[in-house]
Amino acid sequence: MQYGNSARKSMIKNKKNNRGFSLVENLIALGIFAVLAVAIYQTSTLLVKTVGAYRQNVSISSLADEYMEIVHNLPYSSVGTLSGNPHGNLPDLPNAYNVNVDSIKYQIYYVVNYIDDPADGTALAGTDFAPDDYKQVKLYIKNSSSGQIYNFVTNIVPKGLEGLENGGALSIEVFNAVGQPVPNATINNTNTSITPNINLTRTTDANGNWIEVGLPDSVSSYHITATKVGYSSDQTYPSTQSNPDPIKSDATIANGQVTQISFSIDKLSSLSFTTLDQNCQILSSIGMNIKGAKLIGSPNVLKFNNNYSSDASGAISLGTIEWDNYTPTLTGANYMIYGSSPIQQVSILPNTNQNFTLLLGPKTTNSLLVIVKDATSLNPIENANVELQNTFLDTDESEITGGSVWSSSDWTGGSGQMDWTDETKYSDSSGLSADVLPTALRLLSYDGGATYTMSGSLTSSTFDTGTASTTYTTLNWQPTSNDPATLIEFQIAVSNTDNASTTWNFIGPDGTSGSFYTTSGTTINAPGARYVRYKVFLSTNDNSKTPVLTSVNVNYVSGCYTPGQVFFPSLSSSSNTPYQITASASGYTTQTISPLVIDGYQTLEILMSQ
Repeated sequence: MQYGNSARKSMIKNKKNNRGFSLVENLIALGIFAVLAVAIYQTSTLLVKTVGAYRQNVSISSLADEYMEIVHNLPYSSVGTLSGNPHGNLPDLPNAYNVNVDSIKYQIYYVVNYIDDPADGTALAGTDFAPDDYKQVKLYIKNSSSGQIYNFVTNIVPKGLEGLENGGALSIEVFNAVGQPVPNATINNTNTSITPNINLTRTTDANGNWIEVGLPDSVSSYHITATKVGYSSDQTYPSTQSNPDPIKSDATIANGQVTQISFSIDKLSSLSFTTLDQNCQILSSIGMNIKGAKLIGSPNVLKFNNNYSSDASGAISLGTIEWDNYTPTLTGANYMIYGSSPIQQVSILPNTNQNFTLLLGPKTTNSLLVIVKDATSLNPIENANVELQNTFLDTDESEITGGSVWSSSDWTGGSGQMDWTDETKYSDSSGLSADVLPTALRLLSYDGGATYTMSGSLTSSTFDTGTASTTYTTLNWQPTSNDPATLIEFQIAVSNTDNASTTWNFIGPDGTSGSFYTTSGTTINAPGARYVRYKVFLSTNDNSKTPVLTSVNVNYVSGCYTPGQVFFPSLSSSSNTPYQITASASGYTTQTISPLVIDGYQTLEILMSQ
């Protein structure tokens, strides 16, 4: 059957019309729909959030107006909180109001303070004897679901004159271990002996001060604590059976008077002990009492006095503790301390981490631990000969102090020395000077000490400890504190090779090149190795001031040596026949101590002059 041209064209056209959309066309349409859907969803979500935030702001504003208006309508004498100072009927945090607005729960509470306005003098300066000038009211509105807190402040001024006829003032100062102020410290002041009870939490200002005025009259009943996150704490103490005469007793407030109290807090440190026998083997289950030197009561009520026992690895960890001098004493009947590294007594500075190794041996009835130190630097003296004699008991014993300290205190010899042979020389330096009396490292000055460079550094020569089994303990330097505008930082590098190709990788306390030792007495974080170098960095924020470095001590332990110490066990009692002890060392004046009575376990410290 034959078709004409017009029939064929009509059939082709019908096929095209019946074909529909291709796959590509469908995908493009779907993509456009998805983009539009996401845009619509995001827009609607943003709109919902915006509306919700706006509604919450309206609610917060309404609540603030309402509860501030309550304050403004109160008599001045009634503006206060239920457990605060000044006292009143407004809710504080322990007694917060709970309200529900648009299905959102809020907590509402106040903090009210007396303000000592400096316009008429201050109680702290002793120029204002009526310091409760007016009251400052802070209103807090807390979203219970999100935890977000909104605060509003207003001042309430009395119509009449101020005065302290019905209250006293408490002036508090908080400072650190070197007497510098501690800002933003938390002061908690409680008194449960009066009605209503006082329970106040305040924050020190930039100068470490806080003054609380208008406190009710009360004798020895205001208990005050000073704390800060990461810091030690200090407090007043009530008189108790265990502490009948506190050194810092709970405060007394008297009408019309200002009571002044100061507290000392600083950054926390950590301290641990490792107990070993004479063969350097771990000793576990060793009982130990550790006492601090700080007193909280007279005559000898200690702030720190705890008992411990070494674990399976021979370790006793005290955790976070405050700066103090700590003395370890064994409580068991089988061992006694033959020596330690570093030297007893354990002096901990703020913001340091220290580990002390205690070398223990069999306990004897009578014994003597001798510690030999330089009289000026108080560093242990190595290779000193200590001779113990008793003619009546036919005793003549000699011991040599074991060495574990590398000390630098003179850099006047200059640079260019690779190995530490001349004690006055070092490897290299930049921007530092050591030739100004008294001898010390300082930043370089170009005009006789009026202006200094902003930074400088010095790299020591290589010190040889003598063995690859050396363990590094603590890094100490003097002075331990400088002007706050200046900074001294150290890094340590160790190696088991010492030649021109040795790479010295200087690292800080976290084991990386990006950290620095900034506090004297910090434990050295470095692997055991024979050779060691230090690098010191000096800097200042004020070019009229320079840090000063007078000495550096790198403490280390090779095997079980105890620095500057010898031990004489199994001695006879000498109450009737005393001993004589003689200490001698190259470059030092010989010291002789006689008579020396030995009865029980004794420690003798000998200071030798160069």
